[in-house]
Amino acid sequence: MPADPLTPDVSARICLHMNNDHAEAVLSYARHYGGVEAPQSARMLQVLPEAMELEVDGSTVAVPFDHTLTDSEDAHRTLVAMLRSMPKG
Repeated sequence: MPADPLTPDVSARICLHMNNDHAEAVLSYARHYGGVEAPQSARMLQVLPEAMELEVDGSTVAVPFDHTLTDSEDAHRTLVAMLRSMPKG
């Protein structure tokens, strides 16, 4: 069964899941990839093929991916890999 294309609906589903279940990860993306030194709050706004868009402390921050995402499975794998590649602590 093929994965879902990265439509606005799929993006919204990913963002809802990340914001509700993985808020710490979203903060980590803002800090590590978004270059925000000490983010107080971060929400994932959308996942586009080229980047994720975060709202960090009231400002919008785009975090580019290392490749263009093809579908929802690619988005999931990429977000997990980005988390795993961050230094711990």
